[in-house]
Amino acid sequence: CSDPKVRRIYSLFTACVAYASCLTSTIATDPSAMPKSIIQKIALHTEVVNTHFDGTINQLHHAVLSTVAGDNDTYTLKDMLQQDDKNEFIKAMCKEVIDHENRNHWTIMERSAKPKDMKSILSIWSFKRKRSPDGRIQKYKARLCAHGGMQTWGVNYWETYAPVVNWLSVRTLLALSIIHDFETRSIDFVLAFPQADLDVDIYMELPYGFDCEGRKGLILKLNKNLYGLKDASRTFWTMLKDGLEARGYERQSESDPCVFLGKDSIVLVYVDDLVVFQRKGSSATDDLIKNLQEGNEAFVFTDDGDLNKYLGVEVKKHANGTIEMTQPHLIERFLEVIGIDDKVNSRPTPAIKPLLHKDIGGMLRKHAWNYRQAIGMSNYLQMITRPELSMAVHQAARYCIDPKLIHERSIYRIGKYLQGTKDKGIIFKPDSSKGLECYVDADFAGGWNKADANNADAVMSRTGYVLMYAGCPLTWCSKLQTEVALSTTEAEYIALSQALREVIPLIQLLKEINEVFPIDLPTPKVRCKVWEDNNGCITLAKEQKFSPRTKHIAIKYHHFRQHVKDGTLIILPIDTKEQIADIFTKPLD
Repeated sequence: CSDPKVRRIYSLFTACVAYASCLTSTIATDPSAMPKSIIQKIALHTEVVNTHFDGTINQLHHAVLSTVAGDNDTYTLKDMLQQDDKNEFIKAMCKEVIDHENRNHWTIMERSAKPKDMKSILSIWSFKRKRSPDGRIQKYKARLCAHGGMQTWGVNYWETYAPVVNWLSVRTLLALSIIHDFETRSIDFVLAFPQADLDVDIYMELPYGFDCEGRKGLILKLNKNLYGLKDASRTFWTMLKDGLEARGYERQSESDPCVFLGKDSIVLVYVDDLVVFQRKGSSATDDLIKNLQEGNEAFVFTDDGDLNKYLGVEVKKHANGTIEMTQPHLIERFLEVIGIDDKVNSRPTPAIKPLLHKDIGGMLRKHAWNYRQAIGMSNYLQMITRPELSMAVHQAARYCIDPKLIHERSIYRIGKYLQGTKDKGIIFKPDSSKGLECYVDADFAGGWNKADANNADAVMSRTGYVLMYAGCPLTWCSKLQTEVALSTTEAEYIALSQALREVIPLIQLLKEINEVFPIDLPTPKVRCKVWEDNNGCITLAKEQKFSPRTKHIAIKYHHFRQHVKDGTLIILPIDTKEQIADIFTKPLD
């Protein structure tokens, strides 16, 4: 091939394949045997090749990067046996098998008794050091999983989808719990998925690491749902949903199916974690726990008491009535991945102008850390507790396919900002007089620049909004619009429409909560004040009139007009200097 770019990619691919056998064995047995500089250089080249060959050498890429980072807490059986604390994992393996056998999760049978037309699936071990939010090791976990990839659709599984609670619902109830002094309780199911029965026959090979007489002639017939099966989460979800409905939580929220409404309490479900909100002094939670323990399902769980951590997030309740949510451990891991320590000077903001662009032909990255991993960590941070990172993370995330030096530096900028704000998070200090508010802003074609003038994506406008209840931020967003806006009015109107897709379901949720807990909502409807700083957008939202410059706007963006007409939504002007959502459309300065 005469194309120099293709020839370069091919030569890199050939070199990486040549290194594959020696690298995989060397890194797996003794990571220190190869100089770190060589590993970093090969890893960087591997990442470039991986992009063009659709991850065909991803296993090598993962091995190199995990060696460089050195922060992996999840292991296969082979990797676990090379760890210094392997004895702790082996103890966890024994406990896992004993727990399964004590609960009759499988039956050991002769292989010859298995129907000939039924294929068996493999068993897989997964190991993890489970840490608390501050980074300390809580326990060593060994999980025996079934190889779900060997299942066949229509034979031993069908539907797989299982919902999880939305963080919007979690934050809403946390804010309401402060205002109305609700009590919270956290419940964690033990070996959750295997508590559900199977409705099909599945046969599994004996787990590696455990030998018994006549092993080759034996096989496991699963009696219960097992981790790793394609429909494992759905099977447990169905069982849990039926169990809650049978215990008085018959109503699911129409806007969030993982919010169960009871007589004096509300239950949030995230896979095998429950959070219960109840009136102060009510016995609803104690009654639920007792009924779960004594029911026919024989649920096994632990009562973790008052909510103080949730999905890796520290939840601190202060004496002044405020709640603070932080993710210090995730920040530490993020900084470790990108190589930032305490000696690095912090930065006052997570991003600066100019905005990022593709930088075609620009300088290649200097370091070998996993760009996608860093984006994933920072994205979870901005979604849960650090809204000020949203704009910076989103624009860096756009270039995961082929990141250049400028994109790498943008991640370092985020890291240096987090270095100086490790202990910061989001604080809920409700002001019940404010009610439900939504601040919306847009940056019209803000990504365009002379360096990348022909890039069609650069002329997309950016939407930014934050939805607040009683002054507490419930959800926020910074993202590019999916089509080109032709004016500032159109860009603002599209942003307004996108924001109200979150507002309208939340109004429905608040109405449903009000039926369980009276929460002093304005009558006769829940209303939302929407603050917008573009007069043309406000006019277009309130009046059904068309002009030559606005008649092309798609009907999908007019979905909220009826809610404006009946007074559920109130669109109000706000000065640009007071527009809170401005931080989601432009770099902080």
